[in-house]
Amino acid sequence: MSIEVRVPTLGESVTEATVATWFKKPGEAVAVDEMLCELETDKVTVEVPSPAAGTLGEIVAGEGDTVGVDALLAVIGEGAGAAAAPAAASAPAAAPAPAAQAVDVMVPALGESVTEATVSTWFKQVGDAVSQDEMLCELETDKVSVEVPSPAAGVLTEILAPEGATVEAAARLAVVSAGEGAAVAAAPAAAATAPAAATSGKSVEDAPSAKKMMAEAGLNAADVQGTGRDGRVMKHDVQAALTAPKPAAAPAPAAARAPVAADDAAREERVKMTRLRQTIARRLKDSQNTAAMLTTYNEVDMTEVMALRNQYKDQFEKKHGVRLGFMSFFTKACCHALKEVPEVNAEIDGTDIVYKNFVHMGVAAGTPTGLVVPVIRDADSMSFAAIEKAIAEKGRRARDGKLSMEEMQGGTFTLSNGGVYGSLMSSPILNPPQSGILGMHKIQERPMAINGQVVIRPMMYLALSYDHRIVDGKGAVTFLVRVKEALEDPRRLLMDL
Repeated sequence: MSIEVRVPTLGESVTEATVATWFKKPGEAVAVDEMLCELETDKVTVEVPSPAAGTLGEIVAGEGDTVGVDALLAVIGEGAGAAAAPAAASAPAAAPAPAAQAVDVMVPALGESVTEATVSTWFKQVGDAVSQDEMLCELETDKVSVEVPSPAAGVLTEILAPEGATVEAAARLAVVSAGEGAAVAAAPAAAATAPAAATSGKSVEDAPSAKKMMAEAGLNAADVQGTGRDGRVMKHDVQAALTAPKPAAAPAPAAARAPVAADDAAREERVKMTRLRQTIARRLKDSQNTAAMLTTYNEVDMTEVMALRNQYKDQFEKKHGVRLGFMSFFTKACCHALKEVPEVNAEIDGTDIVYKNFVHMGVAAGTPTGLVVPVIRDADSMSFAAIEKAIAEKGRRARDGKLSMEEMQGGTFTLSNGGVYGSLMSSPILNPPQSGILGMHKIQERPMAINGQVVIRPMMYLALSYDHRIVDGKGAVTFLVRVKEALEDPRRLLMDL
């Protein structure tokens, strides 16, 4: 009985792909889920696994052929691979014993628009026994750390992406030898993979479509960074190389570090920036370079909010199972103000202004690895209790490094509470493409003149940074005044005033 290998779904609106590379030849034995070939679309590279164990028969679509979704790629003779396995196992470069099955450890889904990650730590070494779902390694993306569990119990026989390596979404990280023969096969497998890793280099064949494009553009393969399997250059790699800025434009010489005295250098410590810290640095600088950022200030008397909170906090926690903090009041106040001044809740797209008829509130949170901004979606339609629960949960996941990329995308406005660290005044930086961010600060008792009397009141400075390209001064001041009014008289929030 033969099994057909067909083109998988390639993604929304993608109808065809090019066969870039075949990893197997007709007559070779294949295992279930073993990668047979690699397809290339306009945007991504797709690996096609074997639907069954057996022997690869006829290859219908050769390298360089263009195929549509569900088109026939090849045919597998089912069962033939079982007979071929013992013979292959007796060869000098033996893979794991027949009873063991090689299971690929793949890069998990990294989140919308995230295409790569860095391998930060391997918790296991080649030859170590692993149990199913045991953590093998940790990946680091622009925003979060992702732990990769073992897909099966067995022995880690090969590490394909060492610490520090950059890997694409769905790329192979390692191989686990699963099954009864895994322990016996561990030592030979580890020995067999060492020379392969040392000689893998750039001996792989580049995708036909990539070679054709390089020839037409006069590019050398050495000038293109391959992202395909084993460093193979794909079509989109060539496109990226053609559109990338020229090296001459890089200001590397100007960034050279000033000389350091020898005795000072001996006492310094140099640590490579994490991907998260690099991304924070890049995005904050991009924000300054792109937006016409301006900050306006005001102060708010927190007397009424604090009184309301003290009066109801015990009942609130008893009923809702979460503490009543100040963040829900600020979130509610901002949502009301954003309805009156919608440009603060908008963004610029080319020559268009995109107004958001909803509020996805970003709440900046400090973590041991850097600042992240989880997003509370549709905060404008949430109750005080729902907001407090969401903020508490997001904050906990942020500190544990468990936030997904989806949880940090799509924010329309941001709250930044520097007051928890004791900040009395600051100018927060915009979180692009948002047009506004509110900085909260420390509550400090100060003498205030009220109705001709000097009284001590708990005061907080507020700072609204905004993109002056879209928000005028009048709108920014109006927004901040509305937030102040709502907090100084919380009943306005209940009356929607």
